[in-house]
Amino acid sequence: MNLVLAELSRLVSRRFMQLMAVLLIGAFGITVATTVTNSHRPTEAEWQQAEDHVRFAEARIDEIRRECEQRALTPGFCDAYSEQQPRIEDYLYGVFVFSAEITDLTYFMIAFLALFAFLVAASFIGAELTSGGMTNLLLWRPRRTVVLGTKLATVLAAVLAVSVVATALYIGAFYAIAEVGGVPGDVDAEFWGDLALTVVRGLALVLFAAAVGFGAATLGRHTAAALGLIATYAIVWEVGARIVFSVLEAGRSDRYMLTSYLGAWMTGEISFYDPYVCGSRIMSVCDGRYELTWAHAGGVFAIVLAVMVGGAFATFRHRDLA
Repeated sequence: MNLVLAELSRLVSRRFMQLMAVLLIGAFGITVATTVTNSHRPTEAEWQQAEDHVRFAEARIDEIRRECEQRALTPGFCDAYSEQQPRIEDYLYGVFVFSAEITDLTYFMIAFLALFAFLVAASFIGAELTSGGMTNLLLWRPRRTVVLGTKLATVLAAVLAVSVVATALYIGAFYAIAEVGGVPGDVDAEFWGDLALTVVRGLALVLFAAAVGFGAATLGRHTAAALGLIATYAIVWEVGARIVFSVLEAGRSDRYMLTSYLGAWMTGEISFYDPYVCGSRIMSVCDGRYELTWAHAGGVFAIVLAVMVGGAFATFRHRDLA
């Protein structure tokens, strides 16, 4: 237990951790302030105009649906119109609508938290290996696996705690903005359930980023190794390999990109269109679409963690730290 408290104290007292926390708060603060500036409480005239637009849209949808049924088009095509439900908040301009915009804002928050987690975890272990602090610690606690595992568990717990608090304050701030200077929108039980699921997936992604940063810095013995890994991957693979796949007309190239699985994880399922999938088949038989789901993403993440974190523990047990 003393080792855990010592590691937590060391993490919190690091200036880089404090700096990243300030930058995180600043980024969220700017986002909130921008939303407040660009939103206002709708007037009665704006409400009336929005209601008129909704009634007109509903009448137009009914008209199109009846014409569709009279022409005996495919059922799925007609259902697409009958399922549309215009909402008043869709026609309120310059007004922050919580239910319509909070999901995208949550994605933005998760991206910042993931970057925060990656940098904090990488610098935490990287600084220890570079400065010789790890060597001194092992003189006190010579069990390498326990020490490294404690450091990883400490930084994951700290990152999760910060992320949970930040998420609650972030979403709560935007809901308060909607109540005071905007519109909450349709916030029923289904909406809150979907938002909670998005947040849980996002927090898991934040922990994934922290673990990858920790593993990369441990393998490279330096914080810069983790940063170099991300930069190299982004430039060489996400950009360079996409160009090569495009030139070679390789089918389903998106399934080889980690960013595709990040999107699939956060949304549950993501669809791609690739004309090269069909080859010589006619488009009426093959439309070139394929999907990646959160299950595919979870499998890829597990492999990445096994390589990065598992490799870090395997090499740390035997290598020279001097």
